[in-house]
Amino acid sequence: MELRIFTEPQQGATYDDLLAVAKATEDLGFDAFFRSDHYLSMGDGDGLPGPTDAWTTLAGLARETSRIRLGTLVSSVTYRHPGILAIQVAQVDQMSGGRVELGLGTGWFEREHAAYGIPFPAKRFGMLEEQLEIVTGLWGTPLGETFSHAGEHYSLVDSPALPKPVQAKIPVVIGGSGPRRTPALAARFADEFNLVFPDADAVDGRLSAIRTALDEAGRDPSTLTLSIAHVLCTAADEQGVNRRAAAIGRDPEQMRADGFGGTASEVVDRLGALQEKGVKRAYLQVLDLHDLDHLEFVANEIAPQLA
Repeated sequence: MELRIFTEPQQGATYDDLLAVAKATEDLGFDAFFRSDHYLSMGDGDGLPGPTDAWTTLAGLARETSRIRLGTLVSSVTYRHPGILAIQVAQVDQMSGGRVELGLGTGWFEREHAAYGIPFPAKRFGMLEEQLEIVTGLWGTPLGETFSHAGEHYSLVDSPALPKPVQAKIPVVIGGSGPRRTPALAARFADEFNLVFPDADAVDGRLSAIRTALDEAGRDPSTLTLSIAHVLCTAADEQGVNRRAAAIGRDPEQMRADGFGGTASEVVDRLGALQEKGVKRAYLQVLDLHDLDHLEFVANEIAPQLA
């Protein structure tokens, strides 16, 4: 089971906060550092000192790390034109020496769009499909050739399809809970399908949906990595679990039931059960970015049992 660190900096974090977590991620042996792509805090927090841009952040981290993978879970199609997104991601891939992954989705948080003047169309799934066609098409166009696209939402004419990423193919991550359309899109475009914060009793249904989509597309299931994202809240004992849960305003029993909550043995059992279902990668959502001891505990007490 690969373990990745996943952050939500819109809740209140500076670039230096994220850099500290990314460096700890690398030093402690985790596979990757991912971040959300949001511009407004959620819930009761004030979000101070304010949002950081996902791809600006990852560009900086690309130069200040050397091993870990870097990516978004997930960028919204409403934020960037697909041609610009393809350039940004390819450039960060160059800056990192080929360590970037792109998570892409429809977006859902209407309030942040209103707060920053970003259009929020009622229907966005078609935008996602076209953006995936365009971004992967631009990266895959051979040098010296051009790329064009004429669709309902976007039109590109004779693009030189530059710059090229370092990787022959930047991995694309698609996630969601839809029973048919999202799995079908993942079967077409994704290298990884992510189960986003599922209730424990919903996991089997989501896995069945993506496997059905792969079968209908005639795609080998072994070519798609299955992953899951959930809140992390673990410690050596009950007192420590409760303390960390209180710090992030979460119910420890709810996280035990559905997320990565509880003592080390409980989290190992949860991840082990997911691994038996075919899930190969876990995104550990770290909400207290100043609690680096939390990451160290996972690296020392949980990761070795999943190796």
